[in-house]
Amino acid sequence: MDTMVPIRSAVQRARRISLTAGPAAAAQARSLVQAAIRAWDVPVDPPTAALLTSELVTNAIRHEKGEIIMLVINCDCGQFRVDVHDTSRSEPVQEDASAYAETGRGLMLVSDLSTSWGYYPTLKGKAVYFTLAYQVNLGTGEDRSAKGDRGPAKNERAGRTRRRPD
Repeated sequence: MDTMVPIRSAVQRARRISLTAGPAAAAQARSLVQAAIRAWDVPVDPPTAALLTSELVTNAIRHEKGEIIMLVINCDCGQFRVDVHDTSRSEPVQEDASAYAETGRGLMLVSDLSTSWGYYPTLKGKAVYFTLAYQVNLGTGEDRSAKGDRGPAKNERAGRTRRRPD
């Protein structure tokens, strides 16, 4: 009898971490995301995941009214996902920053480098997230998801999803 064993676990993995909303939060979040990618052997680019996480955490800190933000790291169904929860109810706005602007490019980077991104309201504010599809040929420079699609992540909760243009 020939049986095939999946290379990666089909079990969803998740981590929820509270971070103090301060200058060290972005660096701490980057380290946690890269550690999860290594521990779970997720085929995504760690520097890209760290950069996108840093952008979301920085935005949350900038608009945070409270002292704590929540970082949620998920890995399921061929997608690596990071959600950043804060207490602001303001919708994230992707600005059209000029080439000389010192700020305003964060969500543009998230939109350009992620498979999808979006936000949804929570009881205490909102969460902004991004997904990265598993890469078949990580390290070869080819950017392909395991299923070959670049569509938006399925989001059962209310909110908006931004799709990366093909």
